[in-house]
Amino acid sequence: MPLTSQNPSHGQALWRRREPLLAALTVALVLLVGLRAPSFLSWQSMDNLLTDSAVVIMLALTQMLVILTRGIDLSVASNLALSGMMSALLAMNFPQLPVGLIIVSAVCIGLALGLLNGWLIGYLALPPIVVTLGSMSIFRGLVFVLSGGAWVSSRNMPADFIGFPLERLGGLTHLAWLAAAAIVALWFLARHTRFGRDLYAIGNDPVAAAYVGIAAPRLLFWTYGLSGAMAGLCGYLWVARYAVAYTEIAYGFELTVIAACVIGGISIAGGVGNVSGAVLGALFLSVINNALPIVRISPFWQSALTGLVILSAVVINARGEKGRHKQILPLHGPGLPASPARKPA
Repeated sequence: MPLTSQNPSHGQALWRRREPLLAALTVALVLLVGLRAPSFLSWQSMDNLLTDSAVVIMLALTQMLVILTRGIDLSVASNLALSGMMSALLAMNFPQLPVGLIIVSAVCIGLALGLLNGWLIGYLALPPIVVTLGSMSIFRGLVFVLSGGAWVSSRNMPADFIGFPLERLGGLTHLAWLAAAAIVALWFLARHTRFGRDLYAIGNDPVAAAYVGIAAPRLLFWTYGLSGAMAGLCGYLWVARYAVAYTEIAYGFELTVIAACVIGGISIAGGVGNVSGAVLGALFLSVINNALPIVRISPFWQSALTGLVILSAVVINARGEKGRHKQILPLHGPGLPASPARKPA
């Protein structure tokens, strides 16, 4: 069944056109930049764009799940930095370790950090913005403590550790394939599992969700855990791709991830958003970041334009939410028992 909503309105009609419009704007931007700099339309440039956008897409997908619950995870970039630094130190001190084991270690580190956030938010009912703001500072500080402020450069990393993200399979880098796998996995989780449906229900109305028996603390615990695990994976990918680990890895990158979600139509108020929106928002930002330097636009104007895009997206989201209720997913599907209808909030 498709997503449905009560009380259709002009705002909802705008919402339904949001993703095709964003996709069209992204394509139009690519073509306009290509007219100014034809090299931007080359296969190599598009390949670089896909590779560059992989990390922000992956992080935006799990950030979307967090935002659906009316939460936010400000610690993703610091989690990425800490997981990446620990991966680099592990590879430097134990160069004989297989890359797969290092990747699993990075994911486990990120998962543990995310579950810490989830426990504080889910089971202790602390405000997400306060918890993740605090953990953001703690994780970033631990990066400095572990490294002693020193850099881990390419000469300290094994060749296979560095090479994995940019190795190719079927013409695309491993980074691009991992992003594609994350898209499929998160789409299935959000649309075809009870876990995903319950996240929408919590964002729709936490009180009503608790009334019908949804275990919000457990769901929040694992949602922030998923966000942390993805940050851990991206920590390894970031460090390996750029072949350097230092204390300011991905500094401020959490804002880019949140901006991708906002641009993609994920509502900060919770309960509204989907995977395609998060992916399109991330791609749109990646196109801007890759295109503007090619047309020789000052970095100051790049920041201003990105901020303007974010503000415009917020305005569009706010207007679209007027007269529109939250998204409601079907309560039963393949392998799920039918559930009694829930009254709208």
